[in-house]
Amino acid sequence: MQYEGTTYRPPPEADTPLLQVTVGCAHNHCSFCAMYRDVRFRRIPMTQIETDLQELRGIYKQAERIFLVNGDAFVLKADALKEIAGKVRTVFPECRTISMYASIRNIKAKSDQDLEALRAAGIDDLYVGVESGWDDVLARLNKGHTVAEAKHQLDRLNRFGINHIANLMLGAAGRGKGQENARRTATFLNETGPGLIWVGTLALFEGTELQADMQQGMFVAATEREILEEEKTLINHLELEDVTLYGVHPTNTVRISGKLPQDKHKMTAAIDRGIQHYGEEALSTAFARTSL
Repeated sequence: MQYEGTTYRPPPEADTPLLQVTVGCAHNHCSFCAMYRDVRFRRIPMTQIETDLQELRGIYKQAERIFLVNGDAFVLKADALKEIAGKVRTVFPECRTISMYASIRNIKAKSDQDLEALRAAGIDDLYVGVESGWDDVLARLNKGHTVAEAKHQLDRLNRFGINHIANLMLGAAGRGKGQENARRTATFLNETGPGLIWVGTLALFEGTELQADMQQGMFVAATEREILEEEKTLINHLELEDVTLYGVHPTNTVRISGKLPQDKHKMTAAIDRGIQHYGEEALSTAFARTSL
């Protein structure tokens, strides 16, 4: 296998075969992200993808799921994705789901016919970096989409049966704004119906625009207590049925997970125990996070 650049994948895909189809991120301008600053975006040649698939077949005797890397593999044109899906199915006929990271911009670039064809090809589980349901936060993060655009594009995925995992970022609104961000984001999720919710916490990495904004006093990081209270409010305002929420990202101060709505109390109680464990003094600051 030839992986170029640092390979990132969601924690739930720890045991999933990873097939690299792009290098870097096509957007690569999010103000909080330093993951792909050291590589230029490009597509992996199909000949290399074919070779890597054969190597994966030698490693995995059974693979019902394949994850395409890197940053936003769904940026590839529909014809290219269909071709890759076809090659995956040839080498792994048992594969039922092809997953990858996607942005709202990636989805917007696909026609309805494209989405229908991609779903039929087995591409039916996308990790989408929505981060927040508040336009002010999206603009600060330079996500390249608005709340209205995200709602429209995720509705299109739902219409064509493509499941999406909503990736969220606690603390992204900054100090004093977490409660409003939680309520707006919960409303957004209630309206867009993700198949799963993945919750991480904002980290301010060296060399990013957001870290520079903080140094210049243009952005004030939320305290750890604020972030935990934001997460509780988010959970309490969600009205989804039979949706799992994973708050176990390495950046999170307290690790939680559960099924909505029945596990709401279990999760918020775990956060309260975390608050009691760390104490008010420790939680009155913003912890330094050095990795994703």
